[in-house]
Amino acid sequence: MNNLLEIMLNRRSIRKYTDESISDDKLELIMNAGMAAPRGRGKDSVELILVRDRASLEALSHCRPAGPGMLAGADACIVVIGNENESDVWTEDCCIAMTQMHLMADSLGVGSCWVQGRLRPSKEEGRTAEDVVKDLLGIPDGYRLEAMLALGMPAEEKPARSVEELRKEMLHCEKF
Repeated sequence: MNNLLEIMLNRRSIRKYTDESISDDKLELIMNAGMAAPRGRGKDSVELILVRDRASLEALSHCRPAGPGMLAGADACIVVIGNENESDVWTEDCCIAMTQMHLMADSLGVGSCWVQGRLRPSKEEGRTAEDVVKDLLGIPDGYRLEAMLALGMPAEEKPARSVEELRKEMLHCEKF
């Protein structure tokens, strides 16, 4: 089987982490994968914020009513934001960067989980998860939160998927 497809099939969302730290070398490779992602019209609309501070990770874990709890136990988090003034496809650019970092993390034995931020409510009345994260991390106007990538050494194992499990009915040729 193709090595890249094997990584894609093996990658699973990991929400439980050990206390072991991720090496700086592995974090750098994961962030490099995000920075190497293709961008619409070659515009650099994506920014990455590495968060390792325990108090910040704990605060980020409460930015939404449900979903981001694993951030409190993560060793690191990469917050992916896009410059909406730089590109009209900043969301797509951010998603490609997230995907590449997800795959790189798995290839290095690092657990990861995508925590959606854009279009999600916060626990606070009238505020979004994006508002909370922007305030916590000092993200300037013009930049928008797409998502956060929780990272940690896996404390759980999930079975890889197989090619046979892929939903073949989602593939259409020539016409729907």
